[in-house]
Amino acid sequence: MDTAIGTALAAAENGRVAGERAARRALAELPTDRVDFCQVFSSIEYEYDAVIAGISAVIGTDPPLIGCSTGEAFTEDGVTRGVVAVGLVASDTVRFFAGLGTGLSDDVSGTVREAVADLPSEVTGYPHMAAINLHDGLSGVGEELALVTQKQLGPQVRIAGGAATDDHHLEGTHVFHNDTVAEDAVALGLIAATERPVIAVEHGHEPLSEPFEVTRSDGSLVYELDGEPAFQVWKDSVRAQVREEFGVTVDTLDPTDQLLQRIMCEFEFGFDQGGRYKMRWPWIETDGGPLHFAVGIPEGTVMRVMHGHPDTQIESGRQTVRSAIERAGDVEMAGAFVYDCACRSIVLEDELPVAIDAMAIELDMPMVGFETYGEIGMGRKQFSGFHNATTVVLLLPK
Repeated sequence: MDTAIGTALAAAENGRVAGERAARRALAELPTDRVDFCQVFSSIEYEYDAVIAGISAVIGTDPPLIGCSTGEAFTEDGVTRGVVAVGLVASDTVRFFAGLGTGLSDDVSGTVREAVADLPSEVTGYPHMAAINLHDGLSGVGEELALVTQKQLGPQVRIAGGAATDDHHLEGTHVFHNDTVAEDAVALGLIAATERPVIAVEHGHEPLSEPFEVTRSDGSLVYELDGEPAFQVWKDSVRAQVREEFGVTVDTLDPTDQLLQRIMCEFEFGFDQGGRYKMRWPWIETDGGPLHFAVGIPEGTVMRVMHGHPDTQIESGRQTVRSAIERAGDVEMAGAFVYDCACRSIVLEDELPVAIDAMAIELDMPMVGFETYGEIGMGRKQFSGFHNATTVVLLLPK
């Protein structure tokens, strides 16, 4: 049997019913009652244990299951909050395995070792391998996690995935592995296939400022750029553009103002990687305080302020799908798992459904995904794999 993917969104009065509904709808899209893999993204409005119990009531407990908490999730049929999104796979040409590691923020290497302990290093007859990495979105170790995951799995394994979210509350995020729900953890899904799975990564930001050097930082806190207060340097860089686009003066916005949060998602920082920029999302908690990032930013790092207009955000999602399809070449694909940054949803606001529809139309096959707190997209022999404000697409071969 070729690879078949069924996807569905469902809402209900409780998590068990929502999980069961989503699983039944997704199962109905498959040509068989057999399920070989399940990926689930659950709204924080539900009890996660109940969501998994509802899904298991439909597909059983044998298929490997991974997933995480989120605010917004989507399929090819649309995007919404307050739902459970399920992607089910049945295939004779792709095999799936899953693992879980805990204690992520204190010991990245140990956590990944735990997650990969029961995963095979190779699968006879399935020479091409890829992995899905879903992890605690508040751990602050995304870049290290991407590198350690590839080191543990091997350089031949391409990795896609995202950081779990909690609808911008920043209070607690969770990952799922079979019937287990965990915080401060990583869930890995290993894919072994007869043809090569494809991963593509794109963002919609362009350089706005001249480069700045980080001259004072502490972990994920950046205090100074070129010897000046980092937040002030950011405001100086975006002031004219913000006034033109939003009609406000950025200096008058309080750190708690939602408009400032949106503006900081649209005007992020980028690190030059030889003509391509890797995005890093900043936020501020107190006026005059340091810029916060989701990963550590060492002193000496050079970065620019970037601009990602809503129109370019829509186009970048579409371009990610195009890039993935181009990389697939003559190999027919069955569907996609998509990991899309929650910063993009903040920038796009009411236009987020337009962006998701644009990807679905370009893809023209089943897809399921969620809005992340950071994305992992890492190919062979790459030395950096954690992103912000980015879309990552993983295509499964048919």
